[in-house]
Amino acid sequence: MVDNKKILLCLILRQHVNPLSRFFQQPFALPLSSDLFEDDSLPIHLDIGSARGRFLIDMAKMNKDWNHLGIEIRELLVIAAEKERKELDLNNIKFLFCNANISLLDWLESLNHDQLQRVSIQFPDPWFKRRHFKRRVLQPDLLTSIAKALSPSRELFIQSDIYEVIQSMIVVIEESNFFKRIIYGESEWLYENPYDVCSERELYVLNQEKKVYRAMFQRNLVQCSS
Repeated sequence: MVDNKKILLCLILRQHVNPLSRFFQQPFALPLSSDLFEDDSLPIHLDIGSARGRFLIDMAKMNKDWNHLGIEIRELLVIAAEKERKELDLNNIKFLFCNANISLLDWLESLNHDQLQRVSIQFPDPWFKRRHFKRRVLQPDLLTSIAKALSPSRELFIQSDIYEVIQSMIVVIEESNFFKRIIYGESEWLYENPYDVCSERELYVLNQEKKVYRAMFQRNLVQCSS
């Protein structure tokens, strides 16, 4: 049974789990995309840190010609998101529980050419102390695996309400040389969410009248070494 009060507290208070703990370092064999989706020929939008799943569920309802996969390390949120997905009878979306930096790499390698066309990472756990930076979700190995799976011009979207956190992600992305940042107008930040759909955390931040930092990248032509 899903405890909605616990879910709400988990989202608002950003209750963390330690991705470096022994349990979360155990790899999970994720299902192949052909086992996840009714129509495996559709392009995939991967949302890393999908939380309760509001963003991706709304995206799946609006974009029936895409498949959508949410990865989340907090199992309670995955259970709740999967419950709603089933109630809505959505066959172009799936939520999986795992540590993205451990279990997602092999899954990304298993994809067909240009099957993955969009990746989003939204409001990741901040892990403010420097000694905890290695717990942040966007690590170089994960980014390299994402870059290998994306064809040129495909999208990587990131956003956060914490400037230091999104800047650290931007540093990792730019140092990889695999992506080009897209600048809109005179600002380096996107003023609005480009997908017109908000996550639970984004709605909470906007309702608090706080700033959201958003950046869009496109995969460039630089080849990844094997």
